Amino acid sequence: MTEAPIFRYPKKDELLGYVTQLLGFGRMYVKCSDGKIRLCQIKGSLSRYLWVGEGDLVIIKPWVVEHEKKGDVLYKYDKNSWGDLRSKGILKEGLIQ
Repeated sequence: MTEAPIFRYPKKDELLGYVTQLLGFGRMYVKCSDGKIRLCQIKGSLSRYLWVGEGDLVIIKPWVVEHEKKGDVLYKYDKNSWGDLRSKGILKEGLIQ
């Protein structure tokens, strides 16, 4: 059984995002830290244990082909860990509505 990683920070090619709207079938609109809104989906292996709702903070990886419009959700943060991201300077106040 695959388990979720305990805690991680966004890597070089990943972005922090805020889920604004759920569309169904593992798809959602995410407002990213670079100011763009992307249509994101949960990767197949992660969809079994990663339950994402509106207002959640996630790590996304933009696609190679349509990197301005689409991406994959890799990780979801708990609301308790948002303070740690703020103290490290990763989470900016303009991202969360």
